[in-house]
Amino acid sequence: MNLTELNRIATAMVAPGKGILAADESSGTIKKRFDAIGVESTEENRRDYREMLFRSKDAMSQYISGVILYDETIWQNAKDGTPLVKLIEQAGAIPGIKVDEGTQGLPMCPGELVTVGLDKLADRLKKYYERGARFAKWRAVIDIGSGIPSMTAISVNAHVLARYAALCQAAQIVPIVEPEVLMDGDHDIDRCYDVTQRVLNKTFQELRVQRVALEGMVLKPNMAISGKKCAKQASVEEVAEKTIRLLKACVPAAVPGIAFLSGGQSDEEATAHLNAMHKLGPLPWGLTFSYGRALQAAPQKAWSGRPENVAAGQRAFSHRARMNGLASKGEWQSSLEQKAA
Repeated sequence: MNLTELNRIATAMVAPGKGILAADESSGTIKKRFDAIGVESTEENRRDYREMLFRSKDAMSQYISGVILYDETIWQNAKDGTPLVKLIEQAGAIPGIKVDEGTQGLPMCPGELVTVGLDKLADRLKKYYERGARFAKWRAVIDIGSGIPSMTAISVNAHVLARYAALCQAAQIVPIVEPEVLMDGDHDIDRCYDVTQRVLNKTFQELRVQRVALEGMVLKPNMAISGKKCAKQASVEEVAEKTIRLLKACVPAAVPGIAFLSGGQSDEEATAHLNAMHKLGPLPWGLTFSYGRALQAAPQKAWSGRPENVAAGQRAFSHRARMNGLASKGEWQSSLEQKAA
């Protein structure tokens, strides 16, 4: 393992003013997104859509540090025969790959899940590296509800995340470690804070046990935030303050950076929260975004599967990428959204 090189890539992934595009939707998820805009989810349409994003020169070269791909996408070529991975590299961004294989019910823990895909992962990582992937992503899902999460679910998922991270580093690939505490429930921000603290503490304990070099990884956590169904939604300032307090308590300074998931927040909410965190003074790690929906909802709608809308889709993508790029330096203002509109 060349830790210097892993650290160089991890640091580049969270460079100031840039963040990670999560374009790793599974076939089922992208079908839902395409259904919403009236586009058939064929292999060709999925390819055309992602090619549109990766050819957005302004967005990709100025505001995107890396792109998380799905297994189908990493092997695809653009219309002109150029591998999509090469388009990402040519824009100055780093190609990455989602390597987990989704979730299964956790035995003896009703309503809780464990992420699967460790079998043969070492072999898959070798092939992904040869294709150009320099980082990977694995998502663990922790739900908040009545009597959950159990310590079992937290422990099992933390263990699996650390196993995945160790396999990545052995393959010279930077692991994005993503323990996502879902925001689907009616819990308040303090309950989210407490659960996320338990999850992060257990995850870092497991990473140490399995000898993962913290200098060669990126953390992709949720923010401390109210559940979607909670009657009292926390303010932007409260989300920022509690999230930073939580991360400072749980994330060692050896970690080069933290790239948030948007987790179902609206485009602007995700941007405003990240921006507010950067107003809270110097931080021990790089802090940026790794958004899927919050970067893609607008370009998907603008594109709507029509070749004549490619330029409009790229403009929408560039705008969202720029807004989040500014937020990752604490330089975003809501008035900039109105100007674009």
